[in-house]
Amino acid sequence: MSGRRKDYRRIGIALASLVLIPLACAGIAHAQAAEASPALPSFGLNIGGTQMGSDGTVSSSLKIMLLLTILSFAPAMVITMTCFTRIAVVLGMTRTALGTQSMPPNMVITGLAMFLTIAIMNPVFSTMYNDGIKPFMEGQMNEQEAMVKSFAPLKRFLIRHAREKDLALFLDITNTAIPSDVNDVPFQVAVPAFVLSELNLAFQIGFLIALPFLVLDMVVSSVLTSMSMITLPPVVISLPLKLMLFVIVDGWHLIIGSLVATYHVT
Repeated sequence: MSGRRKDYRRIGIALASLVLIPLACAGIAHAQAAEASPALPSFGLNIGGTQMGSDGTVSSSLKIMLLLTILSFAPAMVITMTCFTRIAVVLGMTRTALGTQSMPPNMVITGLAMFLTIAIMNPVFSTMYNDGIKPFMEGQMNEQEAMVKSFAPLKRFLIRHAREKDLALFLDITNTAIPSDVNDVPFQVAVPAFVLSELNLAFQIGFLIALPFLVLDMVVSSVLTSMSMITLPPVVISLPLKLMLFVIVDGWHLIIGSLVATYHVT
């Protein structure tokens, strides 16, 4: 047994020597090369035919990657920084007030809310493009100035449609000093304050829309009870009446027109 252990030790020593000796030689050669030329050569990364070197220049391919990364946050930006939230909530509450279950479908409501958002936000987007993006693409301003000029119209839109009490609430939550100018409110305060104000106003509009349908449901229920028709569900009678009333007053036209007017009047 002792002879076998000695053989195993010899084999292990031989294998270790085969691995360590080349590494040691490589280390010595590297140390000698470092002493001969202490200054390391500059390193450059070539991506897509453009150079990203030690001078800090960024290649166009990396700019495209950065743009795609920003676009991945586009859905969250659309929901929190545009009028999409108010429109989608109001349309959803209208469907609930009518009692039509899933009609119109969620895809229809979302699509309609998206196109209405584009129509309402088009002046803001045009100002953002003309003030910041277009001059930057033409080389008239640097990246930092272009970003400030591009987001300034959007910030004004957010602050204009946010309540003062909501702005004060998030200034207190983020421990931010009250700015002397309203346009100096940071985005981390303007965005949640805008979303909270949108939800509050959307629920107010939803309540006003649901109120006449609630009255109609109560009237139908009272009539059925007085006629001793307790076994007949009131929704069977009230649903056609609500649909008829909604079609007669051209409800969708009134709701969409009123929603757009809430942004144009301010």
